[in-house]
Amino acid sequence: MNSTLEGKVALVAGATRGTGRGIAVELGAAGATVYCTGRSTRRRRSEMNRPETVEETAEHVTRAGGQGIAVEVDHLEPEAVRALVERIRRERGRLDLLVNDIWGADPLTEWNVPVWEHSLDDGLRILRLAIDTHLITSHHALPLLIENPGGLVVEVTDGTLEYNLANYRLSAFYDLAKLSVNRLAFTQAHELRPHGCCAVSLTPGWLRSESMLENFGVTEENWRDATAKQPHFVISESPSYTGRAVVALAADEDRMRWSGQSVSSGRLAQVYGFTDLDGSRPDAWRYIEEVESKGRPADATGYR
Repeated sequence: MNSTLEGKVALVAGATRGTGRGIAVELGAAGATVYCTGRSTRRRRSEMNRPETVEETAEHVTRAGGQGIAVEVDHLEPEAVRALVERIRRERGRLDLLVNDIWGADPLTEWNVPVWEHSLDDGLRILRLAIDTHLITSHHALPLLIENPGGLVVEVTDGTLEYNLANYRLSAFYDLAKLSVNRLAFTQAHELRPHGCCAVSLTPGWLRSESMLENFGVTEENWRDATAKQPHFVISESPSYTGRAVVALAADEDRMRWSGQSVSSGRLAQVYGFTDLDGSRPDAWRYIEEVESKGRPADATGYR
């Protein structure tokens, strides 16, 4: 543990697994108090139907050296989010960092299916889970965050703005969802600037989430074995890598320079010098553009 963020209060919305969990734990390792929210608890599972729970995330945060606080919240319910923020105000009196990582719509996405054939109900729920949740959370949380200059909002998405503008993301609904989050960070940056606060859009690369590792039949310890099935998995990164990117942003006194921008974990690693768990610095989005999308053989040399 280090004390970089000691005394800071963070809300990681959507902290049950994957990127959200990685961010929450790394914030804990930096000494922060982290409110970890999600719908999957020890009492019930969300529609993701996976075993990870928000209580486990909070326990990981505390073991890392911070203080993890688990709160069951459906971020589509405005009153639940309002109550969450009131609790943070009552217990801590401030909010320094909001991470909007809510998603949970992968099971609803029909890949490479045109919009007229994709389930409309599922498609519209994808948009609600990806966009409405972030807006509802910001609506209720930002009045507390702007009470102190220096507050930071991190909108977590999939793909940089540049990449998402130039590439079809395999589903009209998914495409719109992920691009919208890029834009949401830009608009919030504009609205937060008069209060001395900032917002950025942040994307991990090819994430070794719990479900991704499970799909390949590997663990974090032997993940490279998956490259036999998918050679480009060689550029993948752990959730901790994005977590370290958020810590670097939150600890940077000059973080306003990033406000309104779309950044990746790989890009920020080049600036701040942090590494992934294996000591490397994967730069997935540059790799995707220069290697994978051009049909070149998988080779991460020079990209991690």
